Amino acid sequence: MTVSAAELVAAARQRIREVSPGEFHQDRKAALLIDVREPAEFASGHLEGAVNIPRGVLEFQIDAHPAAGRDAALVIYCRTGGRAALAAESLQRLGFADVRSISGGIEAWCADGLPIITP
Repeated sequence: MTVSAAELVAAARQRIREVSPGEFHQDRKAALLIDVREPAEFASGHLEGAVNIPRGVLEFQIDAHPAAGRDAALVIYCRTGGRAALAAESLQRLGFADVRSISGGIEAWCADGLPIITP
């Protein structure tokens, strides 16, 4: 059976927890914020405190981050939320217990008028 990328993302969203940009902005807690976009995208603007671990290498590099223990709170975002949903699902499968994705990604964050770090 073949599925589209949109169907894959929709299925992942059924198995993960999402948080709205406003909810996360109001209550950041002690979460490790991970931007899974490509480095050039990250350099064009990102959320304060985010670390850039691109989607293509996330599963291979997450364990190297000192704050990314299996019980750490992780919040993932990308441009529109698709890559972040897939990444969140993958991290859950790797045993990370507290993973959330920012719904709508940085585009929704900016649409809500929330601040970003720009060059």
